Amino acid sequence: MKITLEELAVLVGGEIVRGDGALVVSGFSTIQEAEEGDITFLGNARYAPQLKKSRASVVLVDANFQDFPDSMAVVQVGNPTLQFGLIVKQFGPQPRPFVAGIHESASIHESVQIDGARSYVGPNAVVEEGVVVGNGSAIHAGAFVGFGSSLGEGCVIHANAVIKDRSLLGNRVIIHSGSVIGSDGFGYEHVAGKHVKIDQVGIVQIDDDVEIGSCTTIDRSRFGRTWIGEGTKIDNLVQIAHNCVIGRHCIIVSQVGISGSTRLGDYVTLAGQVGVAGHLNIGDKTTFLAKSGLTKDYPEPGAYTGYPAKPLLEGRRMLTYPMKVPELLQRVRDLEKKLKEMEARLEKITS
Repeated sequence: MKITLEELAVLVGGEIVRGDGALVVSGFSTIQEAEEGDITFLGNARYAPQLKKSRASVVLVDANFQDFPDSMAVVQVGNPTLQFGLIVKQFGPQPRPFVAGIHESASIHESVQIDGARSYVGPNAVVEEGVVVGNGSAIHAGAFVGFGSSLGEGCVIHANAVIKDRSLLGNRVIIHSGSVIGSDGFGYEHVAGKHVKIDQVGIVQIDDDVEIGSCTTIDRSRFGRTWIGEGTKIDNLVQIAHNCVIGRHCIIVSQVGISGSTRLGDYVTLAGQVGVAGHLNIGDKTTFLAKSGLTKDYPEPGAYTGYPAKPLLEGRRMLTYPMKVPELLQRVRDLEKKLKEMEARLEKITS
């Protein structure tokens, strides 16, 4: 990487508010790891104190941030995180280019609809009977696509991901390694002292532009479909149970668990380790902070936290109460001691 500050400002669509346009930028890095000659960015105000210790030569900031170090050139942009991504895309490691073709070790049923000149199937991948693979899709090494499934155009199924029978994927869906789409829903009836399995005969439908992280599981429905809406992004290690409906453009962070038949609206955010009970309705534009527990419907937009989840301010107050218990116990002990002393004095007076 070798670019002047002036050229870099043009690349990111920003304005130089301090620094020499002829300054040469030779690398990019985080605030903590940047060296002289590097550009970094401030995407979150919580890192502002670390910026003052950074060795970076240039920083991208937004219009709201003015307390930048005297030692740095400054480029002001609309969204530092997004615009820094343009630099990474231009000068960082480039993604592996798409090369069509079917590896000789791949197992592909003769009925599969795929254009080998416009799609890719890697070593030891398995594509079963009746599958349809859209143009520009890539099924990487060791991945499995089960009977009757369908992949739209531009999908990426990473190595060792599993797409089970009759799953329906839209266009540009990304499934990362180790994830399982379409495993049986967890359904049993207790009969005569035993757990009797209830057949799960539905499907999983994943709409356009969904990305699913590694080792996430999405169960097929008992009937009908488990449905992931357009543009939703799901992190690693998430469990979505049978018959759930996840709306459009939701964010679901690592270690979230969503129980069966729950419905999320559009633009819902579930932060890390949120737990959601079954058969709930979660409204549009709701946000649940980390480790929240959802036990009822939440139809109103807003932010929630705690267990059970409450509106943000109320939930935060609830979370502070347990920390006050030791102090309150000590106050009770002190009051009990004073009360005993007063009772002893009173007894002495009356006797």
